Amino acid sequence: MAKQNWLITGVSTGLGRAFAEAALAAGHTVVGTLRTQRDLRSFEELKPGHAHGRILDVTDDDAVSGVVAEVERSVGPLDVVVANAGYGLEGTFEETPLAEVRRQFEVNVFGAVATLRAALPSMRRRRRGHLMAVTSMGGLMAVPGMSAYCGSKFALEGILEALGKEVAQFGIHVTAIEPGSFRTDWAGRSMTRAARTVDDYDELFAPIRAARQKASGNQLGNPTKAGEAVVRIASVERPPAHLLLGSDALRLVTAARTAVDEDIRAWETLSRTTDFAEGAQL
Repeated sequence: MAKQNWLITGVSTGLGRAFAEAALAAGHTVVGTLRTQRDLRSFEELKPGHAHGRILDVTDDDAVSGVVAEVERSVGPLDVVVANAGYGLEGTFEETPLAEVRRQFEVNVFGAVATLRAALPSMRRRRRGHLMAVTSMGGLMAVPGMSAYCGSKFALEGILEALGKEVAQFGIHVTAIEPGSFRTDWAGRSMTRAARTVDDYDELFAPIRAARQKASGNQLGNPTKAGEAVVRIASVERPPAHLLLGSDALRLVTAARTAVDEDIRAWETLSRTTDFAEGAQL
């Protein structure tokens, strides 16, 4: 396997850390972004000379562009970029403050977009590269109490799919990484939870919130294996546009897509009634 230069945002913990550790174990050089000097030192100690930390807030567009440019000068051309930084926002649609929804999109969508945009021009000039972003199984299916989070991930899915079709002509691959539930802090201390304010949602949502908190730290997914899977697709000739991680993701996304297909079939006749009878005028 050819050695690669990777940039991964959000490597202090969770899947970002697992992706970085797997890439380092495979012999690659990894630049990881973090929020504190303490986390930066811890990251660089993983493999001195190969693990390089950079302090970055992905919602600062200018800082993102600056870090990517500096990394390409000091470390080398980037072969793989993984926009991983993000967080979960839990709360019913009605109870989640609009400011929190905006913040969710700032990090999960615009932070990822800024990262990929900063890396794209040099990849285009070199006619090679692999852009990835971590969406979620929640980018292809939705559950009660996660409307803002799923909305952000659905948005990112659409951006990535269009981007992939735009840059394929340049030899650049684009992959949406769609994890299920993994044994990380995502549903624990890393989760932002909107306050409960409407009693009418108690029966539906209270058990969901309690179950998610109870499951934190006991999820099915193994982060180490997720890291190995992501490193694997970065070395194949035809990587997937979508990579589901976890059997739960496979099950839930398949069920969601089946439900969409059933709606399409059930209402196909009505859908066709909205055309002009004489057809398109070209």
